[in-house]
Order: sequence, then structure tokens, then C-alpha cells
Amino acid sequence: MTIDLRGLVPAPVTPFNRDGSVDVDAIHRLGGWLAGVEGVKGLVVLGHAGEGTFLTQDEQALVIREFKNAVGGEIPIIAGITGEGNTVAALEAKRAVEAGAEAGLVYPSHGWLRFGYQKGAPQTRYKEIYETSGLPLILFQYPDATKATYDLETQLEIAGQEGVFATKNGVRNMKRWDTEIPVLRATYPELQILTCHDEYLLHTMFDVDGALVGYGGLAPEPLVELIAAGKAKDYAAARAIHDRLLPVTRTVYHRGSHMEGTVALKEGLVARGILEHATVRPPLLPLAEGAGEEIAQALKSANLGSVTVSA
Repeated sequence: MTIDLRGLVPAPVTPFNRDGSVDVDAIHRLGGWLAGVEGVKGLVVLGHAGEGTFLTQDEQALVIREFKNAVGGEIPIIAGITGEGNTVAALEAKRAVEAGAEAGLVYPSHGWLRFGYQKGAPQTRYKEIYETSGLPLILFQYPDATKATYDLETQLEIAGQEGVFATKNGVRNMKRWDTEIPVLRATYPELQILTCHDEYLLHTMFDVDGALVGYGGLAPEPLVELIAAGKAKDYAAARAIHDRLLPVTRTVYHRGSHMEGTVALKEGLVARGILEHATVRPPLLPLAEGAGEEIAQALKSANLGSVTVSA
């Protein structure tokens, strides 16, 4: 695979107009800004932070196309592939290719979250998606608290399949992280290992090639520095960046539901001057009154002020 994601890979929000339609101008501002940050290696659109499952097929294609236009070919656009069945997901991936995506982040089937998966089933999902679309794929490891988390055997078998070039790991169980990541690394040295622990980045930064996080769509500058500190095994520097960001982390991710993080990211982007408002799609709801100011103050305390973006 020729796609190099060893660095920061933000998963940006999808901006909406106040009427709920996709805001193309805001996509251009957001995508252009992120692509201009040194150390950003790609963008993952249509993920959880991007409200991808809340969009129609036409809107999903629009978001891919417009983020691709926004980055001007400087970095690859990776599409979240979320369809429930194998064939549905494979056709979704095919549409993503047609819209300009250069890779795909494969989500587990939604039903597995509650009921678990049959042994061997996840492998068939990746196989059909790749054979149908030709899209290079990223293995997505869900939290250990869900029934859609893959055991080590499953991860290894998926990682060994044709077309799979990276893994986004969000297991959120440090016992599993400490024992499984070294095996993945030893078995597949070329597999790009990316953390997605938005709220635990310090604890995973010393074992990875980079980070694929929604957080990167709000605070790319310090996260690029954090990745560099992790690669240099410089704990003191990494800790300092972590502590600087902790007020932001608290206001964005230490909330009642991780899904509120999407709304909080949009509020943060308003404070940074990228978005004009934090409109989301139901069933997401606005945050409580005063949350936007709280997030803005946290960003200010982390020296993350407004940025200049083209109209």
C-alpha cells in the first residue's frame, strides 16, 4: 500500500447549514485548514464525529467530494464504511471510490455491538468490501466494553488480508492494548497502527505510528506535537502537551455520552473561527447552555485561539 498515515489523521465533523443541509463552504474552510497543518496525513470523513450514518447516500458522496476538493489532493480522503451487511457495506465502499475516497475505515456491523459476531464473520466483511471496491482498508478495533470488539485472532486474520494496510485501535482496555499491539506489530511490521483513544492519548502514544482521532479536527497542532513526542519516547514533553490539553479534553470528551463529543467539537470549531455555528443532526442535540463558552475558555487556556481560513 502507498498510503502513509504515520502521523495525525483527523476525523473531522460534517458542517451543516442552519437548515440542516451540508455546508459546503464550511467543509472547504475546515478541510483546507486541516490539510495545511504540517503532520496531518489524511482525513477520515463520515465517521462518528462526522455524523456519517445520519446522511443520505447522496450527501455522503457530497461530503467525500467536497473534502477532497478542500484538500486539493495534498492528503488522502478516507471514508467511513458503516453499512450493516457485507454487500451493503461493499456497495457503500464502491460509491466512496466513485466520489474520490482513497481508503476506507471499516466499522463493524451495528448488530454486533449488542449480540456479538460469529467466528470468522468480520473477516468476510473486509474481504467482500475490498473485492467489490478495491478500496484500501483500515481495520477498526472497537472498545472492549462492546461485543463488537475483535479478539486477537480475528484482528490478525483481518490484518493479513489483501487490501488491509492499517488499524485504528480504540480497545480502551490497557491490558489488551499492552499484550495485543506488540503481537500485531511483530506479525505485520508494515501494518500502520493508529490510536483512536481521544481521551487517553498520552497512554497510547508511545506504541503507535500515529493517531486517527476526531480530536485532531479541533486541535491538530498540539496533537502533531504529541505524536512526535511519543515517537521520540519523550515522556516529559508528551506529558506537558497532555496537561496543556486536559481542560479541552475534559470539556469535549469527559461528558455523559461520547456522542456529545461531536457537538462539543463543533462548539470548539466555532470558538476557533472555522464554523459559524454548531448545528448537528438529530438525534444529536445541542449542548447545555454555557457549554460553548466553557469549551472556548478551555481552548484559550491551551493557547488554541482562532485561526485564519479562506472564505
